[in-house]
Amino acid sequence: MTATPATFRIGESWQQRIGALREYEVVRDGNTFGANLFRGCLFSSEYDSAHKLLAHLLEQYRNCPFEEVFSGSVEENEAGDSFVIRTRHAIVQEKIDPEEYFSGVWHDLTLVHGIGKVTERRLKARGYATIRDLARHPRFRPAAGQVIRMLETPTSAGIMELAGTRHARSHPMVLGAAGFHEPEDFVFVDIETLGLFSRPIILIGVGTIEGRDLGVSQYLLRSVDEEPAALYAALSYLSGDHPALVTYNGKAFDLPYLQDRLAYYGLGAVSGIPHFDCLHFARGRWRDRFRSLRLSALEKELFGIVRTDDVPGQMVPEFYETYLRTGNCGPLVPVISHNRQDVLSLAMIFFHLIKETYGNC
Repeated sequence: MTATPATFRIGESWQQRIGALREYEVVRDGNTFGANLFRGCLFSSEYDSAHKLLAHLLEQYRNCPFEEVFSGSVEENEAGDSFVIRTRHAIVQEKIDPEEYFSGVWHDLTLVHGIGKVTERRLKARGYATIRDLARHPRFRPAAGQVIRMLETPTSAGIMELAGTRHARSHPMVLGAAGFHEPEDFVFVDIETLGLFSRPIILIGVGTIEGRDLGVSQYLLRSVDEEPAALYAALSYLSGDHPALVTYNGKAFDLPYLQDRLAYYGLGAVSGIPHFDCLHFARGRWRDRFRSLRLSALEKELFGIVRTDDVPGQMVPEFYETYLRTGNCGPLVPVISHNRQDVLSLAMIFFHLIKETYGNC
């Protein structure tokens, strides 16, 4: 008797369970109490519009072969086959002058443990202009020595950790560590899942800088058993020479979720690379300027992008389940567009944050 592959059994099992995965509440429009009460919340108008869109897509793409709808290719790796859709998008890139940035780091005495703003002013008035100068201070010499050793062999991850500990994760100095990287180092990642943690990832969007463009590679699961191959492909972008991960709320969601799914299949882990979570910087920069800091809200405020026929992230599992159940690939169309725009907007917001914070243009 031939054994059924484990990944196929996993996919079959999840296909049977997806229908019961709803993790949001529908509240009437304008119900701000309901919106705050439920973490996963949709207004009734959003919910109704999404179901109308779903019905329209099922009719529009009836009997349309998958290969004719999606212009992609199948790539093989050690974990199996993955289906990938690749696109390119022109994007404005900004850079930070590393020498100017690093000079500012050396002059920030508050990076030394025990020194606050008041003490910093007193020390500078007495001639201690840089952290190096503190190497001769009778009280702060030991703590300054630790910082000096780190700064003499700096890494972006090290400076981000230092600045994030002494200041905050949203501090401009944390973002400034991006100056240690070339644009080609940044890997912009956004995922679509079947729910909250320990459930399959069904689409992984990866953006990388290719000349003047952002190249977006989207690893789409044609069936749930293709998840290991998609994860393995995504992991390849986050290893090797000098990569830096960029996400939006990725420290709380995307990265832990990826780590959980990689560990589930024993495929390794993302480790040792700097992680720029743009949600933190957006909070520090625009909390008092914009009513919402959701990615879709920021792209509208900053770049005038208005999405049409978009699927709410909370309803992605239902759209994917409909595709699996019916074999109609129409429900996947807005999911892929949603993910692609998320990756593109993420990159645009990242470079815009650099521009506003460091004013290089």
